[in-house]
Amino acid sequence: MAKHTGDKPYMCGDCGFRTAFRSYLTIYMRTHTGLKPYKCEQCDYSAARKDYLNAHMANHTGDKPHICGECGYRTVRKLDLSRHMSKHTGVKPYKCDQCEYSAVRKCNLDKHMAKHTEENPGLTFPDV
Repeated sequence: MAKHTGDKPYMCGDCGFRTAFRSYLTIYMRTHTGLKPYKCEQCDYSAARKDYLNAHMANHTGDKPHICGECGYRTVRKLDLSRHMSKHTGVKPYKCDQCEYSAVRKCNLDKHMAKHTEENPGLTFPDV
């Protein structure tokens, strides 16, 4: 399986994004085309991915199946619950290799890393 070998044979001709799976490339290409084939039957919302539409539907149904056992926080997506749990556990898996900073999300570590560049030596970013 390409996922385990690191091979990414499918490439976006517009920007060079690469992926291991043809289906991922099809979904990714919608970022360039703007195609949103998944339509909500209750409002004007449309989405590029079916899982985005499924998450949106909680706005209409109130169904949030993932529940925090510590505080009762509820969410549509399992990933959001995993991120939330760091508030209780303190686990921040993304560590800076140049200082003591750590983050729950990789995007926050990426923003933090700018503080170590010559262009932005004094910038700091809070963990969200």
